[in-house]
Amino acid sequence: MRNVMEQCAQTGSVLAHEKSPPAPSGLSPALRQIACQSRLFSTLPPELRAPLLDAARVTRHGRGTTIFHRGDTARSIHIVAEGWVKLYRIAPSGTEAVVGVMTRGQSFGEPIALRHAAYPVSAEASTACRLIAVPATALLALLQSRPEAAISILASTFLHLQGLVEQIEQLKARSGAQRVAEFLLELCPEGAESATVTLPYDKVLIAGRLGMKPESLSRAFARLREHGVTVQQSSAVIASVNALCDLANADPAAAWAR
Repeated sequence: MRNVMEQCAQTGSVLAHEKSPPAPSGLSPALRQIACQSRLFSTLPPELRAPLLDAARVTRHGRGTTIFHRGDTARSIHIVAEGWVKLYRIAPSGTEAVVGVMTRGQSFGEPIALRHAAYPVSAEASTACRLIAVPATALLALLQSRPEAAISILASTFLHLQGLVEQIEQLKARSGAQRVAEFLLELCPEGAESATVTLPYDKVLIAGRLGMKPESLSRAFARLREHGVTVQQSSAVIASVNALCDLANADPAAAWAR
């Protein structure tokens, strides 16, 4: 996700704050290019992408809008074209657990949509956003007519599983300060020695994404000051990207001892 700042820069257009009907003319070349960055389409040969892209539609969602609820039947695979989407669950205690935060070029819901099963999470627009929705029926029809597409779907599923394993590793084997350091590094421009990065969404959501409570996030930000990081309202000034990288990659036991 080191391209996040570039992705965010390209989402500067003002989006409608109400959900709009699907775009009648299909996907523009620019939206098709974004869709092809997703986990699903990146593994498909070009000739197999076309029917899915032709069947796709575009929806807009205002900030705070629910895209789907946990328990709703999954009928589409979603790809973020602009903005940020939060995937979450509400525990019996009422606590919100953020499962993931998706942005430009990232897809979600593939395995569930293929089975027309119930969504195990809810999805909400964290910012005004635009989504590309690919009907599950179009993907199933492709699998029936072109069985070789199944290999690409398996590759996409493997990438999804790999991402979940990495997320678990981050939660289990890294301290809070290391998780925050890695999050900030993902926002830094490639090759930068120092950087000022914009926090893409509010700190409560950042904490949820990193598996932390807001007060734990505040303590982690405070710890990063000794590593040259100054966090302001909606941005972070990083004096040395290398120093922050050293912290993120340090032995967890050493980081916990700090």
